Amino acid sequence: MTDIFHEIEEDLRRERLRRLWDRFGGLIIALVVLIVVGAAGWSGYTYWQNQRAEEAGNAFLQASVLMEEGKYAEAEAAFNTLAQEAPAGYRTIARLRAANAAAAQNPAAGIKALDALATDTRVDSLVRDMATLRAALLMVDTASLADVRSRVEGLINNPSAPVRNSAREVLALAQLRAGESTEAHKTATAITEDAEATPGLRSRAELIRRITTTAEPAVPASEVPAQQGNAGGVNTEPGNTPVAPQVPPAPETSSAPAPAPAAPEASTPEATPPAAPGSGAASQ
Repeated sequence: MTDIFHEIEEDLRRERLRRLWDRFGGLIIALVVLIVVGAAGWSGYTYWQNQRAEEAGNAFLQASVLMEEGKYAEAEAAFNTLAQEAPAGYRTIARLRAANAAAAQNPAAGIKALDALATDTRVDSLVRDMATLRAALLMVDTASLADVRSRVEGLINNPSAPVRNSAREVLALAQLRAGESTEAHKTATAITEDAEATPGLRSRAELIRRITTTAEPAVPASEVPAQQGNAGGVNTEPGNTPVAPQVPPAPETSSAPAPAPAAPEASTPEATPPAAPGSGAASQ
């Protein structure tokens, strides 16, 4: 009896499976085929991407060699090609390097290319900040202090910007070039007081601080004790350096004896006037 029940259950199970297969068999086969084809396609796409990345890496290396050799025009063209055709990971870096190659030939063209990169919202914010900083650095020798300040002010005032201390360094250089030594000193001090500043930035900022340190004022001449009567004719006027008086040379001494002073001439006695008559003088 037990075997009969088992056989009936097996028959029912097979019947259910047959009905399920008849209903969903095609869909199951299609799903399996799709999974296999998808896996193969993803594997082929990954291989193609790796090949493109390898080719782009070699092209980027060749363009960098051209840059190091001073062939800026060829390097710029190679980087621009990478910026258009290379994978996404290389495009932004290639644009930045192409702008640097352009700046090596013409700073104005380099600044224009960097500005285009800095205003492209599709680019990562850090790369945009670097482009802004690079453009401001190129402007230090040609633009006014106000123009440089307007470029880096946003980076300096952003406490979360990773390049804020580099922006301060660019501003300090522009202030130093414009003759604003006091402001350059303050800007460099802000770098040294920032705990997140790198050792290299701290070292350069300290150098700017030393250059812009005001020398100690000279002691006023009124506080210098003057000699009584200004002996020796020393010039003690303010702003003048005291000069030792010139002592005239002593006269040469001669070995010959000095001539004796002449004796005074004997004075001739004046004639005695005759006595007046009646003077009472007795005549001998």
